[in-house]
Amino acid sequence: MDCSGQVLLTGATGFVGSSVARTLLGAGFRVLALVRRGSPRFHLDGLDLEYVEGDLRDAGSVRRAMAGARYVFHVAADYRLWARHPGEIYAANVDGTRNVMREAMREGVERVVYTSSVATLGLRADGTPADESVPLSEKEGIGAYKRSKIAAERLVEAMIAGEGLPAIIVNPSTPIGPRDVKPTPTGRIIVEAACGRIPGFVDTGLNLVHVDDVAEGHVAALKRGVVGERYILGGTNVLFADMLADIARLVGRQKPRLRIPRLAAMPVAYAAEMVAQLSGREPFATVDGIRMAAHRMFFTSAKAERDLGFRSRPYLQALQDAIGWFRQAGYLDRK
Repeated sequence: MDCSGQVLLTGATGFVGSSVARTLLGAGFRVLALVRRGSPRFHLDGLDLEYVEGDLRDAGSVRRAMAGARYVFHVAADYRLWARHPGEIYAANVDGTRNVMREAMREGVERVVYTSSVATLGLRADGTPADESVPLSEKEGIGAYKRSKIAAERLVEAMIAGEGLPAIIVNPSTPIGPRDVKPTPTGRIIVEAACGRIPGFVDTGLNLVHVDDVAEGHVAALKRGVVGERYILGGTNVLFADMLADIARLVGRQKPRLRIPRLAAMPVAYAAEMVAQLSGREPFATVDGIRMAAHRMFFTSAKAERDLGFRSRPYLQALQDAIGWFRQAGYLDRK
């Protein structure tokens, strides 16, 4: 694929977006990043990025950023499992996506890579890794984040089918690695576990993937993906207990041994959310998170491996890179 022409990237200051920015620049693309005023950018220092300030919810600012774009990577999302005002999540993830896709159509861009999530996909009843074949309806989603990502993905699909939007959908699983500035909910787990503040675990599992492999998958989707198709970008299926044990080993701590029944964890999550309503600070334990933990969220990236040439490195390397970055950035020194 021709790397000339401009790429508009949303979400460049976020976890996945910052890695996509690096990968695009490394591949020779010229990248314009749409960022909100005041968003942290220290983790983008040294990158040859152009910036334009705006807000996804403001169609006018999206239109101005879109001018002259040849390709679009819409990576930005509000990734929170709890919010005092859940409508904020929907506005960013659904209304923002609608604005980006409409302005991409208006500008006549050649291709759009839309970053969805495995949260939009159904899990298998027998516990085997799920693939792209069973999309969820919005009413099947647990919590504002999952419902918003499902609604946004269905919106993109409708525009592909009905309006000719030239979009490819990628569905990252659970990225981990360096530059998780906020950090994400999974990044918070890594920080808390590394600091010895997670005494036990519920019986669940995640598909964990290095964020830089996810970014490579985005560029592969631009180059080799088929418009209208979705591709899971995942890595290793890991039991939560094993993840905590690996974190403990990497930082020289004792692994948690207390297995917590999901029903016993639910009152703790309700209490944490009540405190959060007063403080405005996102709770570590959330009701939606405990509900999602009822299932092992295991996935396969076989389609992306076959069609895009996608590959993911060993999960432990991703975990080491995440812990190393959090340590260097001072996250593991915080009370």
